[in-house]
Amino acid sequence: MSQDNLAIRYQPSCDMPAIQARARMYSQIRQFFAEREVLEVETPILSQASVTDVHLASIQAQRHIGGRKHLHYLQTSPEFAMKRLLASGSGAIYQICKVFRDDEHGRKHNSEFTMLEWYRPHFSLKALMLEVTDLLNLTLGQRFGQVRPTILSYKHAFMDRLELNPLQASLKQLKECCIRVGLDLDLGDDRLGYIDLLFSHIVEPSLGFDCPVFLTDFPPEMASLAKVKLDEDGEEVAARFELYIEGLELANAYDELSDAHILRQRFEADNREREKLALTVMPVDEYLLAALAAMPECAGIALGIDRLLMVATKKMKLEQVLTFPADIS
Repeated sequence: MSQDNLAIRYQPSCDMPAIQARARMYSQIRQFFAEREVLEVETPILSQASVTDVHLASIQAQRHIGGRKHLHYLQTSPEFAMKRLLASGSGAIYQICKVFRDDEHGRKHNSEFTMLEWYRPHFSLKALMLEVTDLLNLTLGQRFGQVRPTILSYKHAFMDRLELNPLQASLKQLKECCIRVGLDLDLGDDRLGYIDLLFSHIVEPSLGFDCPVFLTDFPPEMASLAKVKLDEDGEEVAARFELYIEGLELANAYDELSDAHILRQRFEADNREREKLALTVMPVDEYLLAALAAMPECAGIALGIDRLLMVATKKMKLEQVLTFPADIS
């Protein structure tokens, strides 16, 4: 063996207790859903279409089908395929799978990570919160004892910390608020960009330290694949929630939009924005749009297993619960 090979560190970035903790967690999750008669499914990680969201970058892959070369995409989520199963009569389903987001690396990110995603026909978001709480008590009970999350709206999270209502704030007010808290970045007329800047630097890091937090009622522009509704003040909000523990976003849930016409409009608007930003214009998933008419009303959630492991094992970096992160894989 050459000296060069001897110098290469081949070992995983996590330790054996973390590998064992992952195996136990997978077993817990599968038992949890088996007891609730939620069916485990598997769908392809490569697809002819992918998300149009301008904030998500899909990894491209070329493959041959029937002798012809196609440009396809590694999934950022199994959502589109799972909704086709829901529309085909699957009933409640879940999946543990690999997902991919290009160039996302850091303390809380890796471009390849593990997702737990599940869908509950005829569940409200409140019913889904209760089920998530049960899962947290199973997977985090050894660290925290009983887990009792609180519910906080996106609007009130901003108002408590910044005295600013993000649903009503003008571009000028958002810019002034950023300057006041030391975030002096010029994002032009990107109103949502300023909201996200304030959220990621001021609001998010403070969430979920006393207890887990379900953050609800996002601005309607952040609806993505969720329905839009009115909050208690009559303001339009997205029917979705995110779960935070110790400043870490663990999960994202929607009251799922089933109107194909509205969803097509959102996809097309995203692609127009992508064109403006010189990003790849993404092919729209026509299979998903065709399936929506037959999809039952449902709530769905995507939960990051690697981050859940970080919380369960008291790790500060994602690489401490991964075997081989992107830089050594």
